[in-house]
Amino acid sequence: MLQERDSAQTPLARLEALKTKHQNLEKRIKIERLRPSVGHHEISQLKREKLLLKEKIEAIRATS
Repeated sequence: MLQERDSAQTPLARLEALKTKHQNLEKRIKIERLRPSVGHHEISQLKREKLLLKEKIEAIRATS
């Protein structure tokens, strides 16, 4: 269902949405690193998600 909504967005709107998600993940990673009880696995997961968003952003930029 999320993909259906994403495909209906203009490339510029999708790019902005992905950039916002990417920024939010960066903030979350910084916050999680400060917590003593956070495991390496959780931070790695967030970093992978952030990387996937970056790849989608670059793909949109390349086709625009």
